[in-house]
Amino acid sequence: MHRRVVKIIAALVVLMPLLLAGCNTQNSSPDEVRERTAQATSEIKKDAKAVADGVKEGWNRNQPLDINKATKDQLQSLPGMSAEGAERIIDGRPYSSATELVRRKIVSQPEYEKIKDQITAQ
Repeated sequence: MHRRVVKIIAALVVLMPLLLAGCNTQNSSPDEVRERTAQATSEIKKDAKAVADGVKEGWNRNQPLDINKATKDQLQSLPGMSAEGAERIIDGRPYSSATELVRRKIVSQPEYEKIKDQITAQ
């Protein structure tokens, strides 16, 4: 179901600028048409990538964050996680289990309680 929605959105993103470009009443030289087409294609690629990245991020939100691979920004998105806490987690890698964060005093027990259901160590 999600993939169908992504395909529909991607198709709309690709087709709309092309349809709108075809509705132009001005006479344009072939070079101008090529330039506008190239610009529209570039914008479509950026938009399609942004859509795909957004969908991927949305799908991954339901999965635990791997503390061995997560970026600093991803770690900071966890409840109560500061930039310093994220750095401590990154500096302490690798972890064989998420509970090591408390055992090795990377985060406190109360901090761990806030994030334990949203992290894993793989």
